[in-house]
Amino acid sequence: MKNAAPLTPATPQTDGPRKGPRHVAIIMDGNGRWAQKRNRPRLLGHRAGARRVREIVEACPDNDVEYLTIYAFSTENWKRTQAEVSGLMMLFRRYIEREANNLLRKGTRVRFIGDRVRLDAKLVGLMDMLEDLTKDNTLVHLTIALNYGGRDEVARASKRLACDVRDGLLDPDEITDETLPRYLDTYVLPDPDLVIRTSGEARISNFLLWQSAYSEYEFIDTLWPDFTRETFEDVLQRFGSRTRRFGGVIG
Repeated sequence: MKNAAPLTPATPQTDGPRKGPRHVAIIMDGNGRWAQKRNRPRLLGHRAGARRVREIVEACPDNDVEYLTIYAFSTENWKRTQAEVSGLMMLFRRYIEREANNLLRKGTRVRFIGDRVRLDAKLVGLMDMLEDLTKDNTLVHLTIALNYGGRDEVARASKRLACDVRDGLLDPDEITDETLPRYLDTYVLPDPDLVIRTSGEARISNFLLWQSAYSEYEFIDTLWPDFTRETFEDVLQRFGSRTRRFGGVIG
């Protein structure tokens, strides 16, 4: 059997010590509670959360963060009310339409991960447009997880891997733990160094299950719409004081 051709990996990290995280992933939780605390509709909290995204993306270059991945809508979020789901889908479309030129101008490259099959055609078209529009940008790599679930991603990746084995493109005896990542949605990204979850919940909620095996985690009480640039920088500073062992022992 022939081996499957390797996919283009993320650019290698530059030499030398690095105190801060190169790749930060964020579970943006608490929009609904933020709105409810103010006796406002939940969708208003989602709108406030969408506005917060711009501030955090723009804070990345000043803090040496090259990759930012945000959890916008999970495969489980379809269980919410039809009104909330429809409102979120409208919000995603408006976000792309309103932010496209700003993201291009600020040097941000945008990618979307997740299963697009269930998303409506207009939204998928806007996602494709934004990815193509920003494909030459390199300052910040923003990845938006939309209709994404870690288990679903691994299942879809396993199916593609199995098809390559069936078609003679991959030898089963040569499959290692470095093989499956080439079939994941994130194959061009480095694994996250730091995963942040806002709102006080201490769960990973099916987010980047494979990729975050050795990530540092930070669970903070702040609701996402209140997650300011200063809060972000405080978390990054705490990360710099940690020692990452990756299963080994530091003498």
